[in-house]
Amino acid sequence: MLEVNSRIQIPLREFDFSFSASGGPGGQNVNKVATKVTLRWNISESPSLPDDVRQRFLKKYHRRITTDGELVLYSTRFRNQGRNVADCLSRLRELLLEVATPPRKRRPTKPTRGSKERRLKDKKQVAEKKQRRQKPKFD
Repeated sequence: MLEVNSRIQIPLREFDFSFSASGGPGGQNVNKVATKVTLRWNISESPSLPDDVRQRFLKKYHRRITTDGELVLYSTRFRNQGRNVADCLSRLRELLLEVATPPRKRRPTKPTRGSKERRLKDKKQVAEKKQRRQKPKFD
């Protein structure tokens, strides 16, 4: 079971793992073992995911999701199949944690009186500096 937080827990039977030969270094052993792990998860039909989290996930990671509604992650980071499975699950957990809490509403604020005065004082100083750079006017 993948435990994201107390509210989100996904059983491993919802995930579809496939294994293939991985690229990169490994010597002669690389031809014998399938260490690349591809994780597929049908997020649009998952009963374990709350609807609000699902909507935020689909909105934020829409580029990672196929037209069938599947999220596809793969890992070739390690030369060990088990560690690559754990890596895929931890990356999925991080993605879900980012959207697990709803974003806070922005409360509009007004600038303070002091900040307004400082801004106007700075503007006035810049204007005076530019005035001093001009040629003197003789009327």
